[in-house]
Amino acid sequence: MSASILIADDDPNILLALSYLMRREGHDVRTARDGQETLDAVSQAAPDLVLLDLMMPKANGYDVCRTLRASRRYDAVRIIMLTAKGREADQLAGLALGADAYISKPFAIGEVVDCVASV
Repeated sequence: MSASILIADDDPNILLALSYLMRREGHDVRTARDGQETLDAVSQAAPDLVLLDLMMPKANGYDVCRTLRASRRYDAVRIIMLTAKGREADQLAGLALGADAYISKPFAIGEVVDCVASV
């Protein structure tokens, strides 16, 4: 099933790789390079799913997740945190804020594809 996906990451190589991967899977993809750009993109057209990096300028992924989950308007938006912060405490914090899943970098391509499909 095709989904609209917003990929939010400040690393251009990760944006490029994930965009290619998600398009190859048949999804409609947009990108954002920082937290504020992510929030702006979601408010313009809410995606089905946000692949959200934690460590970004102008608002980190925790702030973005908190803001989206504070609005009932975005209840249907699924959030997968995709980050180098792989400690259990980081994962628990992300899930407690309302993320639907958490993937630690470096990640396997198949792991991301499977997670997007399941969420």
